[in-house]
Amino acid sequence: MRLLFMGTPEDVVPVLESLVSGPGIDVVGVYTPPDRPKGRGREVEMPPVKVFALERGLLVFQPTTLRPEPAQQELADLRPDVIVVAAYGKLLPKGVLSTPDHGCLNIHPSMLPKYRGPSPVATAILNGETATGVTLMLLDEGMDTGPIIAQRDFPLSGSETAEDLTPTLFQLGGELLLENLEPWIAGQVPAINQDAARAILTSKLQRSDGEADWCLSAVELERRRRAFTPWPGLFTHWEGKILKLLDVAPLTLESDARQNNEPGQVLSISGHDSPMAIATQDGLLEIKSVQLEGRRAQSAAEFLRGYPAFIKAKL
Repeated sequence: MRLLFMGTPEDVVPVLESLVSGPGIDVVGVYTPPDRPKGRGREVEMPPVKVFALERGLLVFQPTTLRPEPAQQELADLRPDVIVVAAYGKLLPKGVLSTPDHGCLNIHPSMLPKYRGPSPVATAILNGETATGVTLMLLDEGMDTGPIIAQRDFPLSGSETAEDLTPTLFQLGGELLLENLEPWIAGQVPAINQDAARAILTSKLQRSDGEADWCLSAVELERRRRAFTPWPGLFTHWEGKILKLLDVAPLTLESDARQNNEPGQVLSISGHDSPMAIATQDGLLEIKSVQLEGRRAQSAAEFLRGYPAFIKAKL
């Protein structure tokens, strides 16, 4: 089968790798966004999917949009039987969706129709879900609204970050894709319409989402730290500088709950892994490691040795 792949981040490279080595699969092209400048030096970097594709000698295409007719004709000239999409980051126009005989299949890291949109993994963690999963679906013109081909659930321990959960789900999705690709091409697998009434739409993460709101509970703030790792992270401000809260844990002991501390108050604590915590609306948030703007990451104990005035600060 002639297969076209569309994707961008490192998390989906294993999906492409499995397709390249899959029996009977000819990856005729790889679509990924244009190279972009990154970092302080603004050096132009290639998307990870492009790096892998070039290493394997695959044809790479990087249109800024697929809406112009010439871009769609270039894609059609590759004569794909099916298109596989994994974190490509662009909605496909109708002309592209109708090009392959067997449609455009998308790997989405949630149990659709729950958590459609750009941040399904972070939202599952934010909401304290005990399980999530991955969906193989047939794309239509909507955002994750197409019919479902297959799904697989995945239990959560409550310690996952978006950084480690995302590649795990795409790995699971790649396995689900390979199990269903040939049966789908053969017409042996049905596509079942989603129940739109159960749909939950996620939103794109913003830098401001990571700023700690001390009027939330310690449990909610700990979830935010995990959901927003690696970006935008959980952070606060102290003496005009950004303080990243790299590792935190909620303290909900009765003795902590009885303390009448104002949310945002930094406290000295004992009997825990860290010597400091910050009061929230409900419970204390133990601070285990931090990074002050312009400085390296440090344990809380090391940070306090350099900045003892942080204790009793009001954030």
